[in-house]
Amino acid sequence: METWVNGDLRYSAYDLSSRLSNKTSDFEPNPHHIEYIPHDKTIEDSEKLFGIGKEAWRGGRGWAIERITLTTHSGTHLDAPYHYGPTSGGRPAKTIDEVPLRWCFGPGVVLDVTEVDRRKGADEHDLQRELDRIGYTLQPFDIVLIRTGASRYFDEPGYQYKHTGLRASATKWLTEQGVRMIGIDAWTLDRAFDVMVEEAKNGDTEQLWESHYHGMTQEYCQIEKLSGLSDLPRPHGFEVSCFPAKIEGASGGWARVVALFTEPA
Repeated sequence: METWVNGDLRYSAYDLSSRLSNKTSDFEPNPHHIEYIPHDKTIEDSEKLFGIGKEAWRGGRGWAIERITLTTHSGTHLDAPYHYGPTSGGRPAKTIDEVPLRWCFGPGVVLDVTEVDRRKGADEHDLQRELDRIGYTLQPFDIVLIRTGASRYFDEPGYQYKHTGLRASATKWLTEQGVRMIGIDAWTLDRAFDVMVEEAKNGDTEQLWESHYHGMTQEYCQIEKLSGLSDLPRPHGFEVSCFPAKIEGASGGWARVVALFTEPA
């Protein structure tokens, strides 16, 4: 958390993004790799690009860069409506570069589902009870953040099995309230992989990725792999910024998600 004063307001910013690193690449279902290239190793690039060697650089060192191999769904990211299917509501689904900026900044509210059985998943009644508990009424374009507690396992194998996800009825109810951005501190907004796969193998394929597939009926975005929701001082009364990287035609984009609290200085 960082704080600063600007004029008459004090800002407190909470970073809700997970740190992308090589520590998780061996067991991450969407593998990634970061190659770190230090200052003294980029001189060769300088010679190729500009025809000048290390004698032209201060201290004989160039710039530091990183080469990264990853998917648009690695680390903390937004799923665009196009991720769920090619159409939504009978129209072409928005790709990440088409997502309205209006969806990506607005009042935030944290809904705690840590006590909901992960096999059952959280339905609309669970969310309504939580809203009653915290005394909040949803408004259109609120950014709803689902707290499962799974983010504490982010650096461990099996992270994708640790959370309570949303059932389609919960996602449908949220979008009916005008919510267009739903986040979760887990690998996916849906229930954990092992639960969905077990039920699918037993014949119930309708539940597989059911919250994702709701996006083919009603457009919305979801933020996956959030962290730090338990650090927020209150469940509402703050703003969320979650602007994604602008990648042409992509189904998702990485985001630095921040919760911003303000008060008189």
